[in-house]
Amino acid sequence: MITLSFIDVRTSGKEEIVDLTARVREIVAASAMNDGRALLFVSGSTGALSTIEYEPGLLQDLPRLLEALIPRKGPYRHDQTWHDGNGHSHLRATLLGPSLAVPFADRRLLLGTWQQIVFLEFDNKPRQRRIAVQLMGE
Repeated sequence: MITLSFIDVRTSGKEEIVDLTARVREIVAASAMNDGRALLFVSGSTGALSTIEYEPGLLQDLPRLLEALIPRKGPYRHDQTWHDGNGHSHLRATLLGPSLAVPFADRRLLLGTWQQIVFLEFDNKPRQRRIAVQLMGE
């Protein structure tokens, strides 16, 4: 069996990390499937999905790491072409990726104790994001 649901997220255009875990849990719990996997996908080239321990220290550490790897003020050819100042956003999103698969059993996500599902906004302007959640299982 396969089902499709959506999670809508409005972002402010600053680097944001949004915890989606509760919403994905609700989708899995409400489904007719006991076991399977949830595939999450965000449309767009400046957002990403991942897992993290959603706690204040890591919510500061991850952006700091990404700034060290891919600085906002880098010399990006994308910015020279489009003049939109978000070349770093595209590269950060590419590094982490637009999708995530999480297994579930007995209608419960098989996440670790401190592991949450997160959406990462990298763009430099407010966005309305739609994250597809496709459940596959039985």
